[in-house]
Amino acid sequence: MKYMLLVSLNREGWEDLATWSPDEIKSMTGYMSDMMGELTESGEFVGGQGLAGPARMKVVRARLDAEPLVTDLPMAEAKELLAGYMEIDVPSLDRAIEIAERWSAAPGKGGLPSNSPIEIHPVAGGPEDPDLLSPYRK
Repeated sequence: MKYMLLVSLNREGWEDLATWSPDEIKSMTGYMSDMMGELTESGEFVGGQGLAGPARMKVVRARLDAEPLVTDLPMAEAKELLAGYMEIDVPSLDRAIEIAERWSAAPGKGGLPSNSPIEIHPVAGGPEDPDLLSPYRK
């Protein structure tokens, strides 16, 4: 079963990253690189990346009879912003939870576990997937 794991940061978290030392950043990125290497070796890693912060993002909204609206930075009401993602292919939800727990334990500032919440989303099997919309059908 494929799952998408998502990690988000609030605005303060993104701003705090600017205060991390090079060694703290190297520790966190090394941890994640090692973890993805292990998951690649086991055949469970499908793909993933850390994302650039809100200062470099764009929001695009289609409009009828007009050029798309493209803005810098996220919408003001956004409390948390996607910081990274990982797609995995594992035999069970329990295994997805184990991997999410490891990701949440990645070293943060001062070497302490970040304890970032990791969302686990099952990846739908496509338009024919009977479970895709079943929670919304009456």
